[in-house]
Amino acid sequence: MNRIDIRFAALKAHNRKALVPFFTAGDPSLEATVPVMHALAAAGADVIELGVPFSDPMADGPIIQRSSERAIARGAGLSYALRCVAEFRQRDADTPVVLMGYLNPIEIRGAARFAAEAVAAGVDGVLLVDLPPEEAAELRAAFDAAGLQLILLASPTTTDQRLALLCDDAQGYLYYVSFAGVTGADRLDAVAANQRLSEIRQRSRVPVVAGFGIKDAASATAMAREAEGVVVGSALVAALAATHVEGAVAAIAATDAATAFLTPLRQALDAPA
Repeated sequence: MNRIDIRFAALKAHNRKALVPFFTAGDPSLEATVPVMHALAAAGADVIELGVPFSDPMADGPIIQRSSERAIARGAGLSYALRCVAEFRQRDADTPVVLMGYLNPIEIRGAARFAAEAVAAGVDGVLLVDLPPEEAAELRAAFDAAGLQLILLASPTTTDQRLALLCDDAQGYLYYVSFAGVTGADRLDAVAANQRLSEIRQRSRVPVVAGFGIKDAASATAMAREAEGVVVGSALVAALAATHVEGAVAAIAATDAATAFLTPLRQALDAPA
């Protein structure tokens, strides 16, 4: 069984919500990526979404765009992200890792080659923001053959017809984009998002997690009323970026920042309702 399925089954058994932090591989420094992954796992991350730096991140707001630019300037890309996951797996065999990014680097590499390399590194799932589910058959076949899950996205503008397709095809978890916009925007309407989440959960075969606009313990608990988990990205990326100093010093500061950022969210999600 895939590590993502194992983790969500355990969360359901213990009536807990999933906490899914996102940050960009290679930012705030190349040396910090793996230590930050371990710090997030130790602070209560259930799944780590590791962003693959990309030059045209169309779904991402300025904070994550700039983190990709900095990471690319340091030489980080898909190969670097895979190496980081492989190094992370030397000490952590249990925490699921999902690569989040865009289709182009995988198409260049080839779907079958990428899937094989990703699974060998220890990747459990892939979320590709610009991959329409209607055009995912070839990629999905390569992923299925390798044992790699394809994480799909739904949004407030998703039609009922497309939502039916997403709910039928989803693997691991279904990522619900809480509002129509880019990451990091201050547009979260938790009431409206939870109403839509309730509808989707009734139809989805897999857990539904909510992302976009979640920045602290209050917004995490607000969205966790209906979602089975929450994704926090831009606010964590900003906290990590504030520690930027190249080299080992950056790794220590970044791990401290990751722990300080995530711990209150974990505590809030685990607090009695």
